[in-house]
Amino acid sequence: MGEYDRRNGAHRGGYNNRKRRFREDDDFDRRPPRRQYQEPVHVKIRKQLLTIAESPLKKIDEEVQEIAVAVADNFNDEEIRGNFLDLALQLVAEQALKIPFIAAIILAVNVKKPELAQEVIARSSTALNEHLSAGSWREVKLLLRFLGCMQAILKDEGVFPVLEELFSRAVDLQTASLDDGLGLELVKIILLTIPYIMASSASGLEAYATALLEKTDIIASTPHPLEALVNPYPGNEDDDTGQQAQSIISLLQRQLQTEAAQSWELACIPRPWRTLAVEDAAEPKVPVKHSLPPVIVPASVSPGARPQLPEMYFSVYADQDVETVPPISNIASSILRDALVDTISILDYNRNATAKFLIDLDCYFAPETFVKRATPFDRLREVDQGKSTWKPEDVAVDAVFSQLLQLPTPEHKLVYYHAVLTESCKIAPAAIAPSLGRAIRFLYRNVDAMDLELEYRFLDWFSHHLSNFGFTWKWTEWVDDVELPLAKPKKAFIVGALEKEIRLSFAQRIRGTLPEPYQALITEAKEKDTPDFKYNSDHATETPYARQAREVLRLLRAKAPDSDIQPHLSSIELEASELGVTEPLIPSTDAYMTAICFIGSKSLSHVLSCIERCKERLLALGPRSEAARRQIITSVMEYWAEKPGVGVNVVDKLLNYTILTPLSVVNWALTDNIGKGKILTYAHIYEMVASTMHKVTNRVRQIVIARNQAELPAEQKAILDETLEKERARMKELFVTVEDSLTGVASGVVDEMAESKDQDEEGEALLRGWGERWLRVFRRKMAVEEAWIGETLAKQAAEGDVMDGLDTKAEAMAEANGILESHKDGDGDIL
Repeated sequence: MGEYDRRNGAHRGGYNNRKRRFREDDDFDRRPPRRQYQEPVHVKIRKQLLTIAESPLKKIDEEVQEIAVAVADNFNDEEIRGNFLDLALQLVAEQALKIPFIAAIILAVNVKKPELAQEVIARSSTALNEHLSAGSWREVKLLLRFLGCMQAILKDEGVFPVLEELFSRAVDLQTASLDDGLGLELVKIILLTIPYIMASSASGLEAYATALLEKTDIIASTPHPLEALVNPYPGNEDDDTGQQAQSIISLLQRQLQTEAAQSWELACIPRPWRTLAVEDAAEPKVPVKHSLPPVIVPASVSPGARPQLPEMYFSVYADQDVETVPPISNIASSILRDALVDTISILDYNRNATAKFLIDLDCYFAPETFVKRATPFDRLREVDQGKSTWKPEDVAVDAVFSQLLQLPTPEHKLVYYHAVLTESCKIAPAAIAPSLGRAIRFLYRNVDAMDLELEYRFLDWFSHHLSNFGFTWKWTEWVDDVELPLAKPKKAFIVGALEKEIRLSFAQRIRGTLPEPYQALITEAKEKDTPDFKYNSDHATETPYARQAREVLRLLRAKAPDSDIQPHLSSIELEASELGVTEPLIPSTDAYMTAICFIGSKSLSHVLSCIERCKERLLALGPRSEAARRQIITSVMEYWAEKPGVGVNVVDKLLNYTILTPLSVVNWALTDNIGKGKILTYAHIYEMVASTMHKVTNRVRQIVIARNQAELPAEQKAILDETLEKERARMKELFVTVEDSLTGVASGVVDEMAESKDQDEEGEALLRGWGERWLRVFRRKMAVEEAWIGETLAKQAAEGDVMDGLDTKAEAMAEANGILESHKDGDGDIL
């Protein structure tokens, strides 16, 4: 009680505190007002412009008007005007989804400050000329789209003369060569610009669009000779399931012709400028129109950084009973896909930003284009007739897979697309996860007909994605396929996926995620961290040379000098000679390499350290015996037989050390061990051969790029020319070796097939199918490399600098097409 009195008594302050009593009697608060911070106008405008259309809670017409008024009112402020102009064009180049909204701001500004709109148009024209000269075709397309959205404030025909000029260049290119891909790219730019012009607030343009479509039909409707090589479903050419591949440019042509017949409805394109027209209806005012500055399309257009090849339309939601993505008959399928692909490709430096744009896709297109986000698939059947059932998350996921599974190569590294899908799933798991599940099921159903390279890309993504989400998947859906023979693509996919998962984790954990029928696929041997050293057994018939091999292992562990190890290897060679072995170096190499693998089995750094110490002896084996060099691969793959992915990784490192040669790896896989072709069903063998071929082709490309450097001394250029000629010859030799081996399997004339007594017609037919699928992949790779080299040499020839003895573009393209033609004539069923 005393404490209470002291705590609340007058002499202690409490509620009778004198100062507090007088402060409460005051009629106003004597504290100084809190300082209020107001953002500078240029900062506010920048924030508003950067976030335009990103929030579904804000009305887009209010955002547009607010920015336009702020910019127009501060037109005389050079900082505000300059920042706005720079940022507006930067957004056009980097955030394709926002182009119609940026254009709407310029249209609103034009009402108040036409001078500012004129400056935007002038800057766009200047940037367009620069990109046309450089061959930056994506930027050209986006700037033309921007100008097309502003067609209403352009004088005369506006953007159409530029499109006509682009078409003239496309005709010239196609006339020069039917195999040209750049002409197709120019026509695609034209076709993707027309919808935005027709959706603009301009009127009376139907005749121009129709006339241009009649012209582009000549090129767009003609199949490209290389389309067959980039067909994602080569096994479905005569199928009626709807999975036949169609070129994007021919689809666009037909879609636009349909839209023209429907008075250019173009329902999915946002039209934020419509609200501007409604607001001006009370006080009608004719907008000031501006002349488009001259846009010069070079007479000789640059192909750009990437070779232009025909593009095929790919969708992972093509066979559903309810449409969750636009059908290929609807122009929305091309418009949505193009805007999303541009966003994904441009923002490759920030996967989080890319994922956010994909999730917010429905904010950037017309209302009613999509159903509500995360709507369950089963609920789509309840949607009223005539309303859209397109799911924004399905459209976004479809666009990412179209790039991940693009042939011949995607624009960015595959892991980027993996990361975008992972981030999207983390941001909106309830929306993205079901979409990914349906995509996985579609791809798995079509594994048999899918291009082999795409199958392995799907396998890599699938195992990588599961590793990010606890390795959980509904494996029970595929239980029936577990009992299939390995030659069946679905069974090979399951085995390959589990091997990948084990590489990303460990066998015991993966076993715990699998239903009972799958348990047999993960043997006890796979659960061992360190495989056994086979020479530990003294059984003479099973493991000869065991005593010497164990001694080699002991000396290698002790880091003994080579002189101490050599007597034991010589002893193995002597004993092998006495046993009648024709190549005594093979068993000694096996003992030596197996000991290295055993010592290095703890980690990759351990094996690299051991290889580094033994490098000189390993390098000396190749010149002495090619068979001994291949025995190195055999020893590595036998030691890591239960974890072949580790073996492939070690072989890759041995290639980097030049202990192995690319030819030795290819011969080991496709000649020594080809058998009836069963080895072609293993995912790790494809990985080994494909990575080896990539090293060779990448080296040739690096040499071509190096010799093309400006200001390179003549002596160095001569050395590079000589090196390039040799490396290119080796590359061709390697591709010929691959083709010869695979042709034998594909045609069924490989020795073991022809001499087999127990004929299994169904099994051999499956193996021949694997040979055909492999053959198609590597023929395409050869054609692509020849085309790339031809393009690069053509640039050098145009500059008056091309080395003697190397093919020009025409010769290289002819060789690439020769590969395709021989493929059609000799093995027409493969394509």
